[in-house]
Amino acid sequence: MKCGLLGETLRHSFSVEIHGMIGKYDYELMEVPPQKIDEFFAAADFDGINVTIPYKQTVIPYLDGISERAKAIGAVNTIVKRDGKLYGDNTDFGGLQALIMKMGLCLSGKTVLIAGTGGTSRTAQAVAEAMGAARVLKISRSGREGALTYEEAYQNHADAEILINTTPAGMYPDMDGMPVDLSRLPALSGIVDVVYNPLETRLVREGRMRGIPSGNGLYMLTAQAVLASEVFTGEEAGQDLTDRIYRELLIKKQNIVLTGMPGSGKSTIGKILARKTGRELCDMDTEIVERAGMPITEIFRRDGEKYFRDLETEVLRDLSVTGGKIISTGGGAVLRAENVRAMKANGKVIFLDRDPGELKPAKKRPLADVAEKIRKLYHERLPIYKSTADVTVTVEGRPEYTADRVWNAFANQ
Repeated sequence: MKCGLLGETLRHSFSVEIHGMIGKYDYELMEVPPQKIDEFFAAADFDGINVTIPYKQTVIPYLDGISERAKAIGAVNTIVKRDGKLYGDNTDFGGLQALIMKMGLCLSGKTVLIAGTGGTSRTAQAVAEAMGAARVLKISRSGREGALTYEEAYQNHADAEILINTTPAGMYPDMDGMPVDLSRLPALSGIVDVVYNPLETRLVREGRMRGIPSGNGLYMLTAQAVLASEVFTGEEAGQDLTDRIYRELLIKKQNIVLTGMPGSGKSTIGKILARKTGRELCDMDTEIVERAGMPITEIFRRDGEKYFRDLETEVLRDLSVTGGKIISTGGGAVLRAENVRAMKANGKVIFLDRDPGELKPAKKRPLADVAEKIRKLYHERLPIYKSTADVTVTVEGRPEYTADRVWNAFANQ
């Protein structure tokens, strides 16, 4: 079978990997500009395709039939060819419903806000209604198509309990984007973001910081792909396959971000993990030296600590854009909130906590070149290291032992 994903811009899609894990057909990306959609469907050189932005409604006139669910939603994300005819379905519905259920959210009797008015927002509305929401309200900047403006939502519906984001706000490369101001929606008890790249959007991160159960779209993406495979093949796949692929994909796509004091073993443990896993090791100090063209001590001496920190932030942001790496950070990288945001966007932050008595001074580290400085820095930074980490691993014994514990903490999240 020849299958694939139809869209306009697809270079950051995970779909090829997911369908490769399903392993029942060939799957490829099919980037088609709007002016060539007629040509694409005239050829119809596929057995089954998924459809993404901006074509979920565009494709409908080209189809010989669509499912009742797709018809009710008004959007198609899955097309299969049967006996030379094209039939459309919507597996986003099942994918989003699966994500909400995995998060343990109850929508029954609640007010649900949906950010966005595109094809995915229609799916979100159908899911919310099917799950018993008392009210479903769409919000957008313009307030068109029957949606409320954000200001109207804040003023008149601050009691909303569930938020579903279907906009691209916060999606790579605009990773600082936020669809709403969470401080103005104080009653939220659940946040669902369909964006899956980065793995933790700013919306999800800030929701979790406020104690609100929040989840991104990776599980939805996986679930809808497995459901699409059932449409393509006519064979039932099941939730176990969805759970397995999701877990494998999450581990594959996440960075292992090592934080800790200078001399705590980040570089050594990073090298061991890189050898064991085949992942690329990115040592921030090395990257900074290469970018600046001088040693760190010289950067401090000539340009000062602020310049160094700005360069550190720039390097960390660049390294964190994509996943699947091991990032060994500088000792002070956790001191800036924007650095921590970058670490967590596509990474699991692991603090390597080493007894300060075992941390050795080094002349190449301007802030940790004598034992007294190290002890002072350790006690000042310890609360920050712990509060910004997803996992704390105590450094003890042989480096290989610590590296194994880091990997187990990462892989068994």
